[in-house]
Amino acid sequence: MTLHTLNASPASAVFADCLGMLAAGDALLLLGDGVYAGMAGTGARAKLDACGAQLYVLRDDTAAAGLLERMDAITVIDFDGFVALSEQFPRQLAWY
Repeated sequence: MTLHTLNASPASAVFADCLGMLAAGDALLLLGDGVYAGMAGTGARAKLDACGAQLYVLRDDTAAAGLLERMDAITVIDFDGFVALSEQFPRQLAWY
């Protein structure tokens, strides 16, 4: 079980690399430019939904991008939630 943090846009090669490493039982936290991958109705979101990982977005970054209303079926967390995830998952991989 791994916590992945994605801080790259869905148009980047890093997004594809991250997708290739996600597995059922993992968690993915979208932050920075990564929040754009969480928008409902997009190809990037469809790929994330199919990966089997638990999906999260960081509230502050999502709000700054004006996308809170486009994050259906993704858990929106704050910094305390990020800390809780890092305590829950023994490994973390950061994708930039």
